[in-house]
Amino acid sequence: MRFSFFPLNPYFYYRKDSRLLTDTGILNSEQTTMVRQKETIVHTKSACARSLAGVRDALYVLNGKWKLPIIIALSEGPLRFKDLQRRVEGITPKLLSKELKELEQNEFVVRHVYPQIPVLIEYELTEYSNSLDDIIEAMADWGLQHRARIQSR
Repeated sequence: MRFSFFPLNPYFYYRKDSRLLTDTGILNSEQTTMVRQKETIVHTKSACARSLAGVRDALYVLNGKWKLPIIIALSEGPLRFKDLQRRVEGITPKLLSKELKELEQNEFVVRHVYPQIPVLIEYELTEYSNSLDDIIEAMADWGLQHRARIQSR
């Protein structure tokens, strides 16, 4: 039996045929199935809890209105603090500093200090930050669709 990941959530599985998985013994009493256009989705309480924990972790790391704009601004290349502040319009220096420290702790940004006079400090995205590319793209697509929907009222 081959299963594929459901596109929006890796903890939900689906089968292309409409045969219910209870017939095969895969489901137990805790599990439920939902049928969507010839797809059967297996949804367990433990999978739901794990998925919810993952979403909470992601929201904790990317919370606030500034982290994603900072990451997007840094995607063009390394920037000094003042240049980054100019790119992310409306952010105060104190808040930018706080957000950069949190992004460093979560390994999305690295801070380079060059010992010269005056001291040169640049911020750059890490390889790990590339794992956010699909998320940012999906959020941007959804945001544009949502804006069009609201404006069409």
